[in-house]
Amino acid sequence: MSVRQGWTGRFFEDFGVGDVYQHPLGRTVSEADNTWFTLLTMNTSQMHFNTEYAARSEFERPLVVSTLTLAIAVGQSVTDLTQNAFANLGWDEIVLPHPVFAGDTLYSESLVLDKRESGSRPYAGIVTVRTRTLNQDGAQVCAFKRTFYVYKRGAKQVEGIFPTAATPLSLENEATG
Repeated sequence: MSVRQGWTGRFFEDFGVGDVYQHPLGRTVSEADNTWFTLLTMNTSQMHFNTEYAARSEFERPLVVSTLTLAIAVGQSVTDLTQNAFANLGWDEIVLPHPVFAGDTLYSESLVLDKRESGSRPYAGIVTVRTRTLNQDGAQVCAFKRTFYVYKRGAKQVEGIFPTAATPLSLENEATG
């Protein structure tokens, strides 16, 4: 029997300037997502939840809250970029050039712009990326630059997190119940 570790994310050493990561999970935004996000964030703009109000706009329907679009884009990038990050240092140059509506499916990809060793944390480095988000038609709906701290491979902060089970998971134990 062998235990095969699942995906643990990238470490500082894994990033190369110029690398592009097409994040694997698309996300269709629902009307409920938009409504809940407006409630959670106390966004009272009727453009996001009042169909009659939005019908009078040039879009003729409610817009998805722009910060939800940004949150989805960041979330889509975690598996490739920040699974082993411990701090975001900043988001810059955020643009939202195309509206997002309920029913749109979003996809994100990131380009590594820069990386450098941390001067104060020998177990980590700093990575800067540009992420863009496309809808199902390929229209860019969001883009931003993001800088984050990420652990180096072997950093003690990420070692030994998975607990040791009292009874190992195995075919023999499965057969005996």
